[in-house]
Amino acid sequence: MSVELSIQNLTAGYGAQIVLRNLSLDVESGTLTALIGPNGHGKSTLLRAISGLVTIAAGQILLAGTRIDRYRPDAIVARGIVHVPQGDLLFPDMTVLENLRMGSYLPAAARLERQRLEEVFTLLPKLRDRQQQTASTLSGGERRMVGIGRGLMTSGRILMLDEPSLGLAPIIIDQIYEVVDTLRRSGRTVILVEENAVRAADIADEIHLLDHGGIAWGGTGAELSGRPELLETYLGA
Repeated sequence: MSVELSIQNLTAGYGAQIVLRNLSLDVESGTLTALIGPNGHGKSTLLRAISGLVTIAAGQILLAGTRIDRYRPDAIVARGIVHVPQGDLLFPDMTVLENLRMGSYLPAAARLERQRLEEVFTLLPKLRDRQQQTASTLSGGERRMVGIGRGLMTSGRILMLDEPSLGLAPIIIDQIYEVVDTLRRSGRTVILVEENAVRAADIADEIHLLDHGGIAWGGTGAELSGRPELLETYLGA
């Protein structure tokens, strides 16, 4: 495998408020990388920095060897990095189909819209039945699936998911993680923010623990399971 995304000595935040401090991380192509750690320690901010949504004070981000940290967010999406943010952030008065089609607004994705729709409906069959239903009438799990589906419509090479299971019932979380696991097994590169370390350990190829804006630990799920002191210290588990 090759490194697809490389984050080097990154310092970033919101104006004068620095959140990430000298953080370095490599993500290999075709893997699922999970980011875990306490609330407020930089997991979501890291995804936003990769997407070009927060101020980068130092360091650089490279996609397949090309520096992208100076690009606008729309240009980063065009390069193939897709960010599915925390919550669903759907257009509530639009139908499921209309929300999905919003993910194919770029010319390259628009040309493949029918193909991508079929792929989304195959992966998330419930959305095929709901495609003419307005987003505001969906359940929480269905809205989350529409958010993931809209991200897949962009034809991106890297899919970043920010806590896709947040606030959902356990049975719906199982369904969401079946989808994430299918994406992983398909060879897509996935970056997953998750507070549930056990869930992350079950599914991820690599896990990185963020603490106070830096990487406190990195390894595999099996290695994390063998370090209960990490779970207790950082996650209270």
